[in-house]
Amino acid sequence: MKRFVILIYGLLCYAIGLGSLVYMMGWLGNVVVPRSIDSEPTAPLITAAVVNLGLFVMFGVQHSVMARPFFKQWLTRIVPESAERSTFILCSGVAVTLLMMFWQPMGITIWEFENTVAVRVICAVFGLGWAILVGSTFVLNHYDLFGLRQVWLQFRQQPYTVLPFATPGPYRLVRHPIYVGWIVLAWAAPVMTLAHFAFAALTTWYILMAIPLEERDLKSFHPVDYERYQQSTPMLIPRLSGGRSESAASL
Repeated sequence: MKRFVILIYGLLCYAIGLGSLVYMMGWLGNVVVPRSIDSEPTAPLITAAVVNLGLFVMFGVQHSVMARPFFKQWLTRIVPESAERSTFILCSGVAVTLLMMFWQPMGITIWEFENTVAVRVICAVFGLGWAILVGSTFVLNHYDLFGLRQVWLQFRQQPYTVLPFATPGPYRLVRHPIYVGWIVLAWAAPVMTLAHFAFAALTTWYILMAIPLEERDLKSFHPVDYERYQQSTPMLIPRLSGGRSESAASL
């Protein structure tokens, strides 16, 4: 019975985490959703700025703290080890959903492209950002990153094995293609309002601050391989000359 409950829990966490990403496509792209990032403002500018900053700090603290090894060790005293990653995905999905629900549009258009070709190109870049982000999770192991592999193995009463250190696909070009995707999709907007600009800037800043912490953890798990990987492969911007790296993994 316990194995079944953990499996259902993992599936629900996955659905919430994935659902928040799907909703964000419409929220950032100003399509389908009733209230997007570029909607008309409903609060004074200063109030909106304070609320938005608080929401982003909330997400940043949740995401960074829960990703650290010390927190994972503490969390597994409360939840089964097989459900630790699912719990992280659940909390991240909830944090992202809260951010989108309460994020305040701020008016003020910074740029707006009206040329049809330009709009289509920018929308294509927006889609490319999502393709890079989602695709990078699959070339590693999407189901391990989102906790499904862990709960499935425990359901089948099989031991969990850590994935080997490897560099599939885009990980041969940059060390953090998932973050590259985030940055691209955050900035690719034919209409850039102040609220959208703030989100993109905060996202970029957070990624640049989070990478050293993530890489410190990776070096502790793979001290020789990851240091070699750092030396041979750029962090976010591919080298024009190319070059082949040996192996990488992303937390």
